[in-house]
Amino acid sequence: MNNYSKISAFIKSLDTNEIEEERKPLLQEYIYFINKKIREDKPILVNAICTHNSRRSHLTQIWSQVMANEFGINNVYAFSGGTEATAMFPMVPKVLEKTGFNITKLSEEGNPVYSVKFADNSHPVVCFSKTYDNTFNPKSDFVALMTCSDADKKCPIVYGSEKRIRLTYDDPKAFDNTPQQEEKYIERSKQIATEMKYVFSNL
Repeated sequence: MNNYSKISAFIKSLDTNEIEEERKPLLQEYIYFINKKIREDKPILVNAICTHNSRRSHLTQIWSQVMANEFGINNVYAFSGGTEATAMFPMVPKVLEKTGFNITKLSEEGNPVYSVKFADNSHPVVCFSKTYDNTFNPKSDFVALMTCSDADKKCPIVYGSEKRIRLTYDDPKAFDNTPQQEEKYIERSKQIATEMKYVFSNL
């Protein structure tokens, strides 16, 4: 199930050598979790968690699912959630469309639902803001990726998680309504994609 060609070309362009050395042990924890599930022949459940489930957690969810498809890792099911629900920030689907994703807005309420499609024959990632323990998300045996420091502090224990990894990213929200906004969202998406490539290409 090949990813769209533009997405695959983007993935090939990512240089995992750019990843800071101090982050690699955290990524190795993610690799260890996935390898364990592969050995056990069990589903690989991922829940990327941030405060508002609006930016970094969605990007981590999406890039985890896409890299699993790119590198042929089966049974990966990526979700995301927050310590509170808001809405996916519109700049996130905008920068993903630039990367080659086919994004459909399925609803128009204050917390819209998005279909994020990355391959012709793969199920799209369904994105909307929700709390990490929402019924849409897995209840047990998942890895909790803490993608922001605030959620990391507020949730020292993520109930139901088998493993909790502090994989925090700087918030592009700091550049909202500035001339650098789009540039910073692209930068964060690229950073997360590069790290997820490192994980799924080293299994």
